Amino acid sequence: MTVAAALDQIRAIVGPSGILTDAADMAPYLSEWRGRFKGNSPAVVRPASTEEVAAVVKICAEAGIPIVPQGGNTSLVGGSIPYEEGREIVLSLSRMNRIRDIDTLNYTMTVEAGVVLTSIQEAAADADRLFPLSLGAEGTAQIGGLISTNAGGINVLRYGNTRDLVLGLEVVLADGRVWDGMRRLRKNNTGYDLKNLFIGAEGTLGIVTAAVLKLFPRPRQSITAFVAVPSPDAAIELLARLRAASGDAVSAFELMSRRCLDFALKHVAGTIDPLSEPSPWYVLTELTAGTQSDAFQETVETALGEAFEAELATDATLAQSDAQAKQLWFIREAIVEAQKFEGGSIKNDVSIPVSRVAEFLELAEAAVERACPGIRPTPFGHVGDGNIHFNLSQPEGADTKAYLDRWDEICHVVNEVIFKLDGSISAEHGVGRFKKDEMPVIKGPVEFDMLRAIKATLDPNGLLNPGKMLP
Repeated sequence: MTVAAALDQIRAIVGPSGILTDAADMAPYLSEWRGRFKGNSPAVVRPASTEEVAAVVKICAEAGIPIVPQGGNTSLVGGSIPYEEGREIVLSLSRMNRIRDIDTLNYTMTVEAGVVLTSIQEAAADADRLFPLSLGAEGTAQIGGLISTNAGGINVLRYGNTRDLVLGLEVVLADGRVWDGMRRLRKNNTGYDLKNLFIGAEGTLGIVTAAVLKLFPRPRQSITAFVAVPSPDAAIELLARLRAASGDAVSAFELMSRRCLDFALKHVAGTIDPLSEPSPWYVLTELTAGTQSDAFQETVETALGEAFEAELATDATLAQSDAQAKQLWFIREAIVEAQKFEGGSIKNDVSIPVSRVAEFLELAEAAVERACPGIRPTPFGHVGDGNIHFNLSQPEGADTKAYLDRWDEICHVVNEVIFKLDGSISAEHGVGRFKKDEMPVIKGPVEFDMLRAIKATLDPNGLLNPGKMLP
């Protein structure tokens, strides 16, 4: 079957509004926001149901047409972008955006893959429940893509990654069959946990079309604090003390350097400096409780007071309202935006054992300075779960293109430190096209053979997101 004939069959299934072939219409689906990856495709297919997805996949399997599944296209590693050769169709799940069910007593929500994360958060709140996944792209990112990349975000410390928030999945397999794993059970001890094969698989094993998500009680009290700390070591010790004192009520714990804050103050309107004196490092933390209680507030304040006495903190401010809390969290958001105004920025999404974060920062900053004198590290991120965004702004006055041309070289320098400390080169962004060539290095021969065997079993013809994750 020719590609043209296959597209005619697909058009008959999804309808005229379900397929895009005009270059201008397809353009938003063929590049990612950083501009590092741009591909081509004969068509962008937008099915509106699981049945349509299954029919499209079956046609592609018979015609030998590769498929790139795509959610909100917020990938940072090129995982949702086709290659330049233009052989793959893009299969967008954006029209599959129904919330099928909310079971408040079972604390579950059943959703289709194209539902945007903010819609899930709002629906949970309307039902007096919490869906805790929260990240910068939540207004665009779709749950199918978040599941396929096992996304993280700011609340992993307390609630876990996306993998920990999924009870069941519906998946279209490479031959067009549909696996119905939409179980709402907390306990199900009947063989292999198949859903976990597809969570974090980046669409290389099957196409997630729906999911059963875990919900949680809505917090009734939230305390947000911005704390000056003398060092990353002090931040890690402060985290341990807050977790112990609060009964593990810390939901978020973000670390940022002074350079990060300086960039945000310089370039992003609305950013404030919350404390009177500068500090080399800061922590932004949030603790939540199920009931409104003066005792909870006192517990947090006492723990912070003891941190001052132990010289783990030098200053702090606690938000006195929701508006003030949002203002503090705006700093964290502004850090991401501000870096682009300082020239080229080489990004690293690093995962390190929490106890070794400070060691990583010391070793990595020294290593990149040796490789590129004048380089400006801007580390920040979810230090509570060991995830640091170790971003590296170009030296002042450097040529941006020449600097960015050294991306792979500089990242390799950082990776050497990560490997030494038993860390990971991808904490929450995935592998995609960007990091796939490192997989044989970081996985080891036995583990890598196991990964390839799973791929060969579920996608023997290699038509699902080819060239992603596994080289």
